[in-house]
Amino acid sequence: TVDHGKEFANYQTIEQLTGTQVYFAHAYSLHERGSNENCNRVLRRFIPKGQAIEELSDRQLVQINWYLNSRPLKCLNWRTPIEIFLLNLRH
Repeated sequence: TVDHGKEFANYQTIEQLTGTQVYFAHAYSLHERGSNENCNRVLRRFIPKGQAIEELSDRQLVQINWYLNSRPLKCLNWRTPIEIFLLNLRH
């Protein structure tokens, strides 16, 4: 589920290449993209709104990435994104 940002203007290509249907959330309905909004909230612990990402070092970005991808998530049956990624590499 995505928002109405211009980065999804060519969503048909995403659907064709991935074989996954794209759904659009309603405007101002954050609950329709819950896991995304939760991830953004966690990200804001490290990068406050208004801070340019260019101000962060590569090391800081790697640490943030590791933190986000090594957290167990309910939507993944309490597995981590890294675990799911590695499982899918095997297939």
